[in-house]
Amino acid sequence: MRPVLQRSTVTTTTPTNSFFFNPRFQVIGYLYIHLRDKFGSSVVNSTMATESTVAATDPFLDELGILEPEPAPKTISKPRTKKEPPEKTVKKYNRSNRFVNGGRFLNAPPDPLYIFDEGLRRVNPYHFTYNTYCKQRWRGRTLLDIFTTEFRDRPVEYYEKAIAAGTVAVRSTRPRRRNLPDRFGIDTLVEDGDIIEHTLHRHEPPVSSRPIGIVYEDDGMIVIDKPAGVPVHPTGRYNYNSVTEILKHERPGFSPLPCNRLDRLTSGLMFIAKNGKAADDMMNQLRTRTVRKQYVARVRGEFPDGDIICEQPILTISPKLGLNRIRPDGKPAKTLFRKKLYNEKENYSIVECHPFTGRTHQIRVHLQFLGHPITNDPIYANRAVWGENLGRGGSGGDDEDIITRLNRMGKQELADAEAFFDELKKDYEQKKGEMMTGMLCEVCSAPLYSDPGAHELGIYLHAMRYECAEGKWGYETNLPEWALEKQ
Repeated sequence: MRPVLQRSTVTTTTPTNSFFFNPRFQVIGYLYIHLRDKFGSSVVNSTMATESTVAATDPFLDELGILEPEPAPKTISKPRTKKEPPEKTVKKYNRSNRFVNGGRFLNAPPDPLYIFDEGLRRVNPYHFTYNTYCKQRWRGRTLLDIFTTEFRDRPVEYYEKAIAAGTVAVRSTRPRRRNLPDRFGIDTLVEDGDIIEHTLHRHEPPVSSRPIGIVYEDDGMIVIDKPAGVPVHPTGRYNYNSVTEILKHERPGFSPLPCNRLDRLTSGLMFIAKNGKAADDMMNQLRTRTVRKQYVARVRGEFPDGDIICEQPILTISPKLGLNRIRPDGKPAKTLFRKKLYNEKENYSIVECHPFTGRTHQIRVHLQFLGHPITNDPIYANRAVWGENLGRGGSGGDDEDIITRLNRMGKQELADAEAFFDELKKDYEQKKGEMMTGMLCEVCSAPLYSDPGAHELGIYLHAMRYECAEGKWGYETNLPEWALEKQ
């Protein structure tokens, strides 16, 4: 038992901790530290069990530095581990509420999706909501004014009823936009940041029932033979009746990546990649012009013999109509033509076409400029639009006259090169090659159109062969029936 130390009652001006240098207290301190280091603090504390409370709380020993304050109790914590991401919940696929091509399905698409009859592929009408952001030219205008001036395909009465029924509405992405009414009226003003929604009963035009041919397929690429009259991507009134959607339907889980585009009315070779790497590789080859292309066309009149090269620049006059013309300020374009045969009885020629550039409607415009437009081209072989010379040498009148004539005849053909043009607007453009039947849809009261004829489902232009300039690959389709020599 160690003697109990008592605090001295002698007062001094020396600081309290100065007597730490007293040899007696140094010995006591060294002894305590030695015992603690050798046997541990528990052994030392056990030798002072009778005065453990006093010793542990004696401020005098604490001042000497002999007693160290008891450490705070340690908090036992679990070892740090890498934070696991929250468990992902698999969202069930809901066809009735998925966003597609700038819009959203109100109800599930029809089942079965396609109906085949009379040589046509049909899609039953379905409800669909279009979404489009307010354009700059729409700011400060009323809903009714926008629809009646921008989308003239339907009468004013239809839009008045649609707005009153709520199938045409406005919602805003801006938090400060507080003046949106609960119910929208014909006088509702549209502002920047607003989204216009239009729910309608969607009627897709029928297309040819001819299947998409498979020319070649490997792990990264499918080379197809596209039927005429089928657009590559959903565009305008076409959604399910498009190449990409048909392939998705035929190959569940497949996400087609088109590498090249053909006009809706053109048939022939297309490259559909299965993954991004294959798509980048093919599009790079097409972009760097290391791919040779060969088309075949049936044109009016007797085409001249030999190799005919046209290098006239092409300018897009009206993206809405898909109208392009030869203009000095247009983009450079070059096509080589070579006659294969001439049918004197029916006065048409079968011509090989080798485009060196890829301008919109390049082959069609160059053939028109040479005076031999494609026989059934609804735009460039129309005498009522271009006159007796059919636009030969760039004739036919000024651009406004041509556009007016095309609008009057309803021959509005959308260029697939503009596949991502405003979907909402495309849906209301005139329908080429269709006539109103005088009947109305029982669901939406929209005017119904007759089925297109076989001659209206495509033109006599076919992408026949694509090959690598280095000779590494080449793909070719059979000649279409209209290009075969008649016996």
